[in-house]
Amino acid sequence: MAEIRWTDEAVTWLQDIFDYIAQDSPTAAAKVVSGIYDKVQLLKDFPELGYKYKSEKEGDLRLILYGHYRIAYLIKGKEGVDILGVFHGALDIDRYLV
Repeated sequence: MAEIRWTDEAVTWLQDIFDYIAQDSPTAAAKVVSGIYDKVQLLKDFPELGYKYKSEKEGDLRLILYGHYRIAYLIKGKEGVDILGVFHGALDIDRYLV
């Protein structure tokens, strides 16, 4: 079972998503953030669930989808999985994952 670690940047992205949606509906915001978190938990047992975005020295950079969001993560061998960010599908993800 892989250990899931959230980077500070990923936590900030998740909080920003919550804050944006909560302007209209705090209930919907909580549901989206909870859904993203639940999707990430699947990586404990299936770290290669997402598609390979590119290979890095540190490991494979992969993406999984949840609704309109792309969750970027890095598989660091037996060390676990680092969640790098949660991006809306409309964003140019290449700007953030270089």
